Amino acid sequence: MASHSDFKADPWGRLQRTADFLAATTFGPESESQRAIDLVKRVHVRVVGTADDGRPYSANDPHLLKWVHIAEVDSFLAAHKKFGEVELSDEQRDGYVLDMSRIASALGVIDPPRSVAELKEEISSYRNELRTSDAALDAAKYLLITPPLPALVRPAYQLLGAAAVSVLPIWARLPLRLPWLPLSERAIVRPAANTLTKTLRWALAPDLPY
Repeated sequence: MASHSDFKADPWGRLQRTADFLAATTFGPESESQRAIDLVKRVHVRVVGTADDGRPYSANDPHLLKWVHIAEVDSFLAAHKKFGEVELSDEQRDGYVLDMSRIASALGVIDPPRSVAELKEEISSYRNELRTSDAALDAAKYLLITPPLPALVRPAYQLLGAAAVSVLPIWARLPLRLPWLPLSERAIVRPAANTLTKTLRWALAPDLPY
């Protein structure tokens, strides 16, 4: 991301493009979903290079695509479990993983997980490959500590950042030097983040029942 993305120069544009892709592939008709997938695949063709440790990489590498996919899906499920309005059943969680596997396959992922059990197994299989880098630490600092925001809105943003960190397992936090404060998260972050996310849901879609 550090070598191929303008996320620091245009963080909100980068976020909007990601949100547009998720909206198109999750809620859009098949034609719109396919257009979004085709666009991402065209962009990925240009994302090639050599990592600091000498390993070549490509954004269209099915193995790397699978990691991005499973990390995303697992994070969405974890966030919904902690902050969602309605608890999902095991069948619904499996159904979500299955639905998302179709998008992954269209992007080039080979044999994506189709159930929560398969998802957890895949994540475990990648853990020994994960490495911390200066670029990853810099991105975490930029997004969580020094975002380009006016002082007035920073408290709300930092609360959302703390909520995002709270869904990460400890093995994912430690390499990024993110705190592990379960008591504070349970007593402070989770209630405050629940209130904030409810407010955001109401502001974005006031006509929907919550």
